[in-house]
Amino acid sequence: MIDHVHDLACVRDATERLLTAAAALDGATVTHPSGLPDWSRGHVLAHLARNADALVNVLEGRPMYASADARDLDIERDAPRPLDAHLADLRESAARFQSAGAAPAADWSRTVELRNGVVDSASRVPFRRWIEVELHHVDLGIGYELEDVPPEFTERESSFLAERFAGHPDVPATHLSDGTRAWRTGRAADEPEVSVTGRPADLLGWLCGRRDGSGLTVTGGSLPALPPL
Repeated sequence: MIDHVHDLACVRDATERLLTAAAALDGATVTHPSGLPDWSRGHVLAHLARNADALVNVLEGRPMYASADARDLDIERDAPRPLDAHLADLRESAARFQSAGAAPAADWSRTVELRNGVVDSASRVPFRRWIEVELHHVDLGIGYELEDVPPEFTERESSFLAERFAGHPDVPATHLSDGTRAWRTGRAADEPEVSVTGRPADLLGWLCGRRDGSGLTVTGGSLPALPPL
C-alpha cells in the first residue's frame, strides 16, 4: 500500500539534500552541462522547481502544464538565472508542494492526470516527485550518484520501472535481479527470454536511462533496448 505521508517526508528530505549540495556550488557552474543531453545544471534546477508547481496543479485538479511548449519555455527562461535565484525558487516551490500534500480531507485514492494523458492514483504523486528530486540530483553531476540514493528509493523505483515496461511489445520478456530482489518486465512469456542481473545502482541506472548497462550481467540474449521515459 502506498503511504503518501511517508513519501512526502522522503521528498522533503531529498529536497534538503539537493539544496544543501547545490548551495555549495560556485555560481558560475550553473551554466555547466548536466548529465542530461542539451541541458545545463540551470535547466535541471529550473525543471525541478516548475515540476513541483506542476504537481501542485495535479493535486489541486488542474492540468499539470498549460502545454508542452509552455513547460519547455518556462525551463529555458529560468535556466540562466543566478544560483541564488534557482535555490530560492526550488525551496519555495517545494514548500508549495508540501503544503498541497498536507491539505486536509484530500481523497488520496482518486485518479489524477499527469502529462501526455498518463493517469495514476493521487497517492503516488509524492513518490513521483521523489523520483524527480533523486534522479535529477544525480543529473546535476555534483558528486551525488545512484549509489548514494536511499536504498528504499532504489528498490521502489526499480520496481516501478519494471512495472512500467511490463507488457511493452518492444521489450523482450526479461527477468531482473539486483541480487536480493527480482522482477519481470517486457513482453509476457512462459519463461523469460533474457536475464539481467547486477548491483542495485547499476540496474536502476539502466532502467532509468542513466547508465548504459555495461555493469550488468546478461544471459539468454543481448541487453534489451528500453523505451525512453
